Amino acid sequence: MPEPLALYVHWPFCVSKCPYCDFNSHVRESVDQAVWREALLADLRHEAALLPGRTVGSIFFGGGTPSLMPPATVAAVIAAAGDAWGLADDVEITLEANPNSVEVANFADLAAAGVNRVSIGVQSFDSEVLEFLGRAHSEDEARRAIATAQEHFARVSFDLIYARPGQSMAAWEAELAGALAFGTDHLSLYQLTIEPGTRFATLAAKGDLIIPDGDTAADLFDATQAMTRAAGLPRYEVSNHARVGQESRHNLAYWRYADYAGVGPGAHGRRLGQATERHKKPENFIAAVERNGHGLKVETDLPAHERATEAMLMGLRLTEGIDLARIEARSGLLREAFVDADAVARLTAQGLMWQNGDRLAVSDDGILLLDSILSEVVKTH
Repeated sequence: MPEPLALYVHWPFCVSKCPYCDFNSHVRESVDQAVWREALLADLRHEAALLPGRTVGSIFFGGGTPSLMPPATVAAVIAAAGDAWGLADDVEITLEANPNSVEVANFADLAAAGVNRVSIGVQSFDSEVLEFLGRAHSEDEARRAIATAQEHFARVSFDLIYARPGQSMAAWEAELAGALAFGTDHLSLYQLTIEPGTRFATLAAKGDLIIPDGDTAADLFDATQAMTRAAGLPRYEVSNHARVGQESRHNLAYWRYADYAGVGPGAHGRRLGQATERHKKPENFIAAVERNGHGLKVETDLPAHERATEAMLMGLRLTEGIDLARIEARSGLLREAFVDADAVARLTAQGLMWQNGDRLAVSDDGILLLDSILSEVVKTH
């Protein structure tokens, strides 16, 4: 049996653009919902024809702000995926949502449409910080959104951003304790990073935005691990925490380098050794679908070595690490081609990695050094 397929659906529209965001998101006066529904369905059918005989194990509606999607469109996409591929009995259907009251009002209808997991972009419970992050919701709205989501969806996750300018250890511990008190089974906890091309990058370049130094960020990270572990939500990926069995199956498909189909503007996919990418700009995507019956912009065969390298770079983010035999099977290469065994031996001796048979992973002590570990261990040519 082939592995279950992960399906990513991109909804590109937002009410406003956040200053730290480098995603494919767009603000538009009006959106022709009928046109968009048809375009997404056509794009999905094209992808399904190229990936026959698969069952969908997870669907993820990302963006942009997918909670602005009409629930009827969400239902239509889920139904089309079911018709084209078939859905696993325990299919995980996640939708990203903002805590704004307008979107929260859609939760009941989105649940009725088939969404069974929601991921809420809270980012902070502090009103000043929300303003700094350019978020359009209040602290109260964030709390209400989580509570409402817990009424309608079996599985709820939310995001917080920490290691912000001037954030003290005590303030973050208090905020994280409050977050854990909601009792959700999944939390995504990201350190603030300055992405090129964002408004924050401009401010940082002028010296108007200073994020905590490496040591401070590391201390905040360690405190985060201790608190989440104690609450029964250990880290299973660099920034993601869950109760055992409540990990995001969709994201695990990416990190374990499984096939995933990407539909909608700017969506990336990996199918049968190919990398796919859709037209990014909403208008260009619609024009491409009307012209070609799909929104594909790029379809490239990935060389074996690139597939192995991608699998290493994704998989070593996971606490469970990678299965070297699986990467060999997926790439057709022997591990000597993509793993530097000497570097692994050295890092293992330093306690920064561990290996058990085919399983290779970065240890808790090594995770903050992930980028430099990857540069040493992964043979890129």
